[in-house]
Amino acid sequence: MSDTIRTPFGEFWRRFKRQRVALVAGGLIVLVILAAIAAPLIAPYAPAEPDYNSILEGPSAAHFLGTDAYGRDVLSRIIWGAQVSLTVGFLSVALGLLVGVALGLVSGFLGGWVDSILMRLMDVLLAFPGIVLAIGVVAVLGPGIDNVIYAIAVFSVPVFARLVRGSALALKQSLYVQAARTIGVRAPALMLRHILPGCLPAVIVYASLRLGTSILTAASLSFIGLGARPPSPEWGAMLADGRSYLGVADHLTLFPGIAIFLVVLAFNLLGDGLRDALDQKLRT
Repeated sequence: MSDTIRTPFGEFWRRFKRQRVALVAGGLIVLVILAAIAAPLIAPYAPAEPDYNSILEGPSAAHFLGTDAYGRDVLSRIIWGAQVSLTVGFLSVALGLLVGVALGLVSGFLGGWVDSILMRLMDVLLAFPGIVLAIGVVAVLGPGIDNVIYAIAVFSVPVFARLVRGSALALKQSLYVQAARTIGVRAPALMLRHILPGCLPAVIVYASLRLGTSILTAASLSFIGLGARPPSPEWGAMLADGRSYLGVADHLTLFPGIAIFLVVLAFNLLGDGLRDALDQKLRT
């Protein structure tokens, strides 16, 4: 009987598929992403299309989730809003990840005064609560969805940098890195080919968790008027519009709130599943 060849991805999938809750969460995220991509095809109405004959209507056959103060279809706006929320989440996390991983890798590998300076800068950013730092960045740059992406990326950088630095400090003392150093492998190659791959599992797990936080932060900034501008169907902006009609048209806040809750929860559950599948200590 021949031995089955196991690839790293095959091993990961074998462990990950045991995480039933994470699989369901991942399936929900895939559905939301597909709905956001196919919004022009599946949304019943245009997101900014008013219908002044159907103002503040509750859920009905014509409007499954009701309408808002301008007669716009809430379901259509939630579907289109998924594009905005997911775009902000993925772009902000990707930007924070790229900068944070680069800083953490350089800091952990070089050490010395470079490490001290970079980590003190990260400590300054970590001294502020994330939402407060994001509000400060948006206040300086001005409101708007583009600036929200930069603001969320800024408070994502120090955590990624700290995470990668810790892994790099441990990995640069490992035998295979020391062996590569002795045969003359240069520092950039050591960092990118030998140390960075060992940091990726922790980075992937944290990035999945950070996506939920980023979407929630973007919704919070839009809720207080610093994010998406009208008539954008961003979920936080929809909550802000609907709060004036609490008790009259509760569906205006109920359904966007449920959308935010489910997507953020799904990313957190997916992150937990990825951690269980990738973490060597948990496996042993």
